[in-house]
Amino acid sequence: MKLRFRRRRPDDLETLHPAYFALVMATGIVAIATDLHGVPWVPAVLFWLNAFFLVGLVAATGARILRYPGAFAADVRSHSRGVGFFTVVAAFGVFGNQLVLQMAAVELAIFFWIATAVLWLVVMYGVLAVLTIQPDKPGLADGLNGGWLVSVVATQSVAILTVLMLASGVCVGLAQPLMFMALVLWLGGGILYLWLMTLIFYRYTFVRMSPEDLAPPYWINMGAVAISTLTGAFLLEHSALSPVVMELMPFVKGLTLSCWAIGSLWIPLLVILGVWRYLIRGVPFTYDPLYWGAVFPQGMYSVCTYRLTKVLEVPFLMPLSEAFMIIAVAAWAAAFVGLVESRLRPTVRIQSSSSDTQ
Repeated sequence: MKLRFRRRRPDDLETLHPAYFALVMATGIVAIATDLHGVPWVPAVLFWLNAFFLVGLVAATGARILRYPGAFAADVRSHSRGVGFFTVVAAFGVFGNQLVLQMAAVELAIFFWIATAVLWLVVMYGVLAVLTIQPDKPGLADGLNGGWLVSVVATQSVAILTVLMLASGVCVGLAQPLMFMALVLWLGGGILYLWLMTLIFYRYTFVRMSPEDLAPPYWINMGAVAISTLTGAFLLEHSALSPVVMELMPFVKGLTLSCWAIGSLWIPLLVILGVWRYLIRGVPFTYDPLYWGAVFPQGMYSVCTYRLTKVLEVPFLMPLSEAFMIIAVAAWAAAFVGLVESRLRPTVRIQSSSSDTQ
């Protein structure tokens, strides 16, 4: 067994990965997790860091569109990279959640609520339409990855922020139709998860996968149902805003718990596959923006478990939420060190390795 580390050339403006907005997703959800558990000063530091990350990535993406429109258009048409644009939607949604939950800045959060909804419409239907009409399409092994499940995360982000805004007193007169919309998005996101997960599970079990194929975004297998759990918990918590949700409370409770159970059952397999990838097959740890797609699910699992303990009154799950909060902070710190190190020493080559065990 061996553990290796390798440095690679970081993205520049032309090659900036669309999924880099997962940095904002991960930082935001870890900030919320630490805030829920009463960790001092960390949530505030992460909030302001995240504001910087979001502004920087928006500016970099805008500059990329202007300077390298061909590269940007190629990403939109790519089955592997195009789905990375869903992280833009989720990033705006998570930051909007931070504004409401951490900063009580409801007025500013209204902008992010509207932006998240508009971005969801543009990316969901724009990217899927472009990929649908492509004449040449990759096979399942080449075009399908865990990043496709960020479409579920983006959908649930719109639903969560909608519920939070209504609970904060925004658009009181439209509470019932907007809660109904949030309910529909939650259910639609769940069905989308089932569609995509069927294909991903088929690829796992019936299509050959190399260690390199098991990239960090496969943690979204768990993260997509974790955020679905959180959406269901918020719908239950604020069910008084909608007679429809009130009437469906037993169904919503059962489906919310089902989402949490599915996410929990994914965790051991993802850990085993990670051990196989990095320790047994020796794939080196190399900083990649896609690693933020593995940090986000861990923070989301902590937050959704915390909310689940409240709405279902199961306090014995709280230590699990605390444990994953610690794991998420450690994962975020490791990814952040990789990000900083890759930018400070972008041209240096390799690494260090541990001893091999026969």
